[in-house]
Amino acid sequence: MILRYLIEKEFKQLIRNSFLPRLILIFPCMIMLVMPWAATLEIEDLRIAIIDNDHTPSSLRLTHRIESSPYFKLVALPDTYHKAVECIERNQADMLLEIPKGFEKEQVNGRPASALVAINAVNGTKGGLGNTYLQQILNPQSTSVTSIRYRFNLHLDYKTFMVPALMTMLLVMLCGFLPALNVVGEKEAGTIEQINVTPVSRFTFTLSKLLPYWLIGFIVLNLCMLLAWAVYGLTPVGSIFTIYLATLIFVLVMSGLGLVISNYSSTMQQAMFVMWFCMLIFILMSGLFTPISSMPDWAQYITYINPLRYFMEMMRMVYLKGSGIGDIVQQLCVLSCFATILYGWAIHSYRKQQ
Repeated sequence: MILRYLIEKEFKQLIRNSFLPRLILIFPCMIMLVMPWAATLEIEDLRIAIIDNDHTPSSLRLTHRIESSPYFKLVALPDTYHKAVECIERNQADMLLEIPKGFEKEQVNGRPASALVAINAVNGTKGGLGNTYLQQILNPQSTSVTSIRYRFNLHLDYKTFMVPALMTMLLVMLCGFLPALNVVGEKEAGTIEQINVTPVSRFTFTLSKLLPYWLIGFIVLNLCMLLAWAVYGLTPVGSIFTIYLATLIFVLVMSGLGLVISNYSSTMQQAMFVMWFCMLIFILMSGLFTPISSMPDWAQYITYINPLRYFMEMMRMVYLKGSGIGDIVQQLCVLSCFATILYGWAIHSYRKQQ
């Protein structure tokens, strides 16, 4: 009965705050509508300058193939290599291709024809991908020797890869930040003293703080899945109940961490900075933007204590590959351990001042 009244109090405080209900609804919409288009590693419209020293049908066809590619934008046809380099130095082009004289003759004679490629590699990712795209066009055997079939992301759309990950990021931010500000907010307002003089146990008090964020987490998750279907045509390949189970445990992990931070913080500003630090580490070390396998060995070891890593893996496996509970049981067990530790820590760290 006491737990019921405490939960009712939490929801009344949430509704009376005119900002938080709007944040819970508007923030996921903005992230889901903007971030998949902005947070992408796809490189398109690479500006290229082509120096054609051969002036033959073969070199002309090569120029047309590059120009018709969605990855390249032909910006100049300079006469000399020096003029093409100036285009790169003036930031008018990202790369150049020099077709040497005798290019067609080498091909007719059955010998490999060479060409010079120079790339602005200030942005290493952009330069590397640009070189890969161009090599696929320059190599006439690339499409006749190998048959490639893409699974789980048929059209290589980076948004398909990012949308499930952004759902996890939203749960971290909302279900982590809001509990982190909850208890310390009551400390600053003085209302925590009224709870301290009641016979409410630490377990009941902590549980009443966590349950509302379970509900908020599921509201955010369902809103994100609705937007993913309506805007991007992306629906879970696996069972939605598997996603709910993983979310149930993960929200407990993040809200438990938020309450631990709130219990140890004296001001809302202190809680915000500590939670922001944790959130940055979680997001950057989770594989959200860069694969964990590409990180140094010492960084990969750190990711094992990052709960977001496991939830990110589960979301992508279930959402894109159709994995079941048996495929993600290891991640579920690890998250359950995190949830147990953090919930117990949140109970222990809450000190009632009689």
